[in-house]
Amino acid sequence: MLVTISGPPGSGKSTVASTLADHLSYEHISGGDIFRGLAEDRDLTLAEFNELAEEDPQIDKDLDRRLRETARGRDDIVLESRLAGWMAGEYADIKIWLDAPMSVRARRIAEREDKTPAAARAETEAREESETQRYEEYYAIDFDDITIYDLSVNTARWGPDAVTDIVLDAVDAYQAERDEGPTPIENVRYQF
Repeated sequence: MLVTISGPPGSGKSTVASTLADHLSYEHISGGDIFRGLAEDRDLTLAEFNELAEEDPQIDKDLDRRLRETARGRDDIVLESRLAGWMAGEYADIKIWLDAPMSVRARRIAEREDKTPAAARAETEAREESETQRYEEYYAIDFDDITIYDLSVNTARWGPDAVTDIVLDAVDAYQAERDEGPTPIENVRYQF
């Protein structure tokens, strides 16, 4: 089974995906970890690397191609990234969307990255605006359209363990033979 976990920065994607993968004994593949690793390889901050990605479309496309190829060729994984649901597309068995209000996400990011909530919020808003424009330009993806997801959870309402339990309940209840079909992903240009 291929489960995707998507959502904006600070929504709890990595926490839930890691715990879910452990519980299911699946491999956890994180697009964010790959992106952060690429930034570190170039000795750039995440904000600096994001700015570079604005100038060099190949950075996003290489990452997204890896995610799509992983989804196409693998099983028993939890694929986690902002675009995991879109990139996995028809290969995903279950697509999960996690979100939380910006104030909550900024606080989480600030704690994780040891910065002020105001700085985290400003960087996150700039990053989201940049990425949203790039996704639209590259792939015709409307990032605000969450209708492709099978389950959406506001992670500000429950703690990480409870959110994982909600997602795990959905995964455990899934029966492929009774699946009448996911919401189709239409008009996306997978051009890598």
